[in-house]
Amino acid sequence: MNQEKIKELEKTINIDYQNITGLIIQKNGVKLYENYFNGYDATNAVHVYSVTKSIISALIGIAIDQGYIKSVDQKVLDFFPDYTVQTGEKTIQSITIKNLLTMTAPFKYESEPYEEFFASENWINTALDLLGGEYTGEFMYSPIIGAHILSGILAKATGQLILEYAQEHLFLPLGINVPHNVVLRTKEEHMAAMNDKNTYGWAVDPQGLNTASWGLFLIPEDMVKIGQLYLNDGIWEGKQIISTKWIDESTKVHIDWNGLSYGYLWWIIDDKKHVYAALGDGGNAIYVNTEKNMVVSMACIFMPEVKDSIDFIAEYIEPLFENSL
Repeated sequence: MNQEKIKELEKTINIDYQNITGLIIQKNGVKLYENYFNGYDATNAVHVYSVTKSIISALIGIAIDQGYIKSVDQKVLDFFPDYTVQTGEKTIQSITIKNLLTMTAPFKYESEPYEEFFASENWINTALDLLGGEYTGEFMYSPIIGAHILSGILAKATGQLILEYAQEHLFLPLGINVPHNVVLRTKEEHMAAMNDKNTYGWAVDPQGLNTASWGLFLIPEDMVKIGQLYLNDGIWEGKQIISTKWIDESTKVHIDWNGLSYGYLWWIIDDKKHVYAALGDGGNAIYVNTEKNMVVSMACIFMPEVKDSIDFIAEYIEPLFENSL
């Protein structure tokens, strides 16, 4: 690799992408580049924000593969038989897991009331209370509330704690260390943990249910393993961790919105070339380009108004590494 071009890449990071803490680039399963910034090293985890959603998507797929969930067409309320539907509310009864995975579930708000959600004693019940209203079938991105219902579904279906299930069927087979739950009691604790490089684990709600939209802390090596697993059609060291069928379904376009395409909690960057990504606030990314057999993991601390990570990968990383190996 041309060291001068590597120096130019790192100069760009230091000037224009100052919140990057770790970057790993793999091609054909071989690590071509790994470096750390902002005082972080390979052992420091970051809060990956909405990348968590794509991990939940993987776990839902595994649960379907194992028969705990019948299919994505199963109704959400099948898993919450004790939930009382509000008077006059009919839409909620027809909402499916697929609606939650594709962000096409309707909600009774124009702007997500996340403060009300976080302040509630039971996040699942609050999310279900907000689910419904007028169904349009259109994309309605729910940053916090929608995907959390999937955690409730996963726990109900498997009879296990989310982290326990994830460790057994995804994390441990890949050598990913998510050691424990992270309890954030106050807004101050929440904010303090977000950019703390010594926080490890997965946040939980008041009932001890792991958060599905945010709250997972991973190191860049963990992130690149997830990307490589998907690039390998769900196979890791000869073992099928996630079915190829699920990976194909979850990384193809199911809904378009303002020029953006979405699968099952994965962003589809280029459907024809089969390029997709798990994206989290601040620039966190697991990027998979199947055409170029490339995986990029980018870990970042949160800063407002950062430059787009996909643009960075397309403009600087792919041209530099696509002809390697």
